[in-house]
Amino acid sequence: MAFSFLSRGEDAVFRSRMVLPGVPMHLIQRGNNRQSTFFADEDYRNYLHWLTEGAERFECRVHAWVLMTNHVHLLMSAGEPDAVAKLMKSVGQRYTQYVNRLYGRTGSSWEGRFRSCLTDSDVYVLTCMRYVQMNPVRACMVEHPADYRWSSYRVNAEGKASALVSPHAVYGLGRIARHARSPTGACSIAACRRSW
Repeated sequence: MAFSFLSRGEDAVFRSRMVLPGVPMHLIQRGNNRQSTFFADEDYRNYLHWLTEGAERFECRVHAWVLMTNHVHLLMSAGEPDAVAKLMKSVGQRYTQYVNRLYGRTGSSWEGRFRSCLTDSDVYVLTCMRYVQMNPVRACMVEHPADYRWSSYRVNAEGKASALVSPHAVYGLGRIARHARSPTGACSIAACRRSW
């Protein structure tokens, strides 16, 4: 399997990111200073619109997502090593320009570039899906993930149609619900967080 390390030239100040084409990545992008990045329903809708457009343009597959008030979680894969970086740059720039124009702000909406962690097993893909889609419950925003509308939960767990979500090959309707009851995965998420 081919892989690539992404960096910004020889003098890169960023740590290179390992990307394996076709292998899902768990991405997180936080608001600048961990402040809110979404302020109204239209903000969420615009971000999702640009994410959908970008995923098609850069040939990325989004398997799960959640937009929280001050950060974004995505589980996605791509065929080309630089596709995810191009997608995130495109969406991030468009969204920042939109927010700055609409709310009279300046500067970036995001706290640096996104962070990512490869998912190296089928169990970890499901663990990441659960982690991403349960985020609003853990944040005490809702009691059940289906109650939070800025998430892919209803697509993955209930089969709702979506132009954005591409189910992962290991995923079967209802499988995430069984996996959610399993104690496995918490250590994997903790290990991924330590790598950030």
